[in-house]
Amino acid sequence: MTETPTPEEEAPEGIDPTVPAAPRIWNHWLGGKDNYAADRRVGDRMAEMYPSIVRLARADREFLGRAVRHLVAEEGVRQFLDIGTGLPTAGNTHEIAQALAPESRIVYVDNDPLVLAHARALLTSTPEGATDYIDADLHDPERILAEAARTLDLSRPFAVLLLGVLIYIDDTPTAYSIVRTLKDALPPGGHLVIAHSTSEVHGAATEEVVRLRNERVKPPMTLRSGAEIIRFFDGLDLLEPGVVPCNRWRPHPTAAGGEDVDEFGGVARKP
Repeated sequence: MTETPTPEEEAPEGIDPTVPAAPRIWNHWLGGKDNYAADRRVGDRMAEMYPSIVRLARADREFLGRAVRHLVAEEGVRQFLDIGTGLPTAGNTHEIAQALAPESRIVYVDNDPLVLAHARALLTSTPEGATDYIDADLHDPERILAEAARTLDLSRPFAVLLLGVLIYIDDTPTAYSIVRTLKDALPPGGHLVIAHSTSEVHGAATEEVVRLRNERVKPPMTLRSGAEIIRFFDGLDLLEPGVVPCNRWRPHPTAAGGEDVDEFGGVARKP
């Protein structure tokens, strides 16, 4: 199969297009164009070994859409802190939220240089609402909250979105501590949304493809069990159906069935 040529020399400063990067591989699986030949080679190799990986990526993205729509339409949320934004694709958080409530305010957070280079695509907004982008690391949640306060009113309910980003915190106690800081910042009526990779569904097949992926792509990713993922929501009220494969979280009534994915998702409210 011939790769679609991408002019490597046009890569933004500080980005090596010959080294595969996790956000660009994910972008490739979602059908995006912000990736390079090295990313496509690794992504395609992983998909050959583990065909469910593309379905997993898309199930994660569809979960984002359903969760944001629910929060806006059913929970009245109008503020979102989306950490680990990734590269812009169709159905970004602000597009979904502002289509339902134009006054919604969204802050995106990431620390990948290519995401930063494309951040302007995330900064479009309705006149009534607002969007912002913070170049920051999840390891520093206090800074993220401080900078988010420029755009969001953190005394009023907001939702923290952590989709596909906690997997890059390899130390589990540290991951719990980070999430605890973010949960503590939520006022009553605030929400936490998490999507996290696991091997609960496909077991050794998932673990093997992650092992091979970690040999080629930085940063490495860490799988966690369903029980470990549920612990991130301690102290919050999980919305039905709880922490489940992303494709099983409140699917559209007309959605076709299919194999569960090794990406678990959940949404919880702070009482």
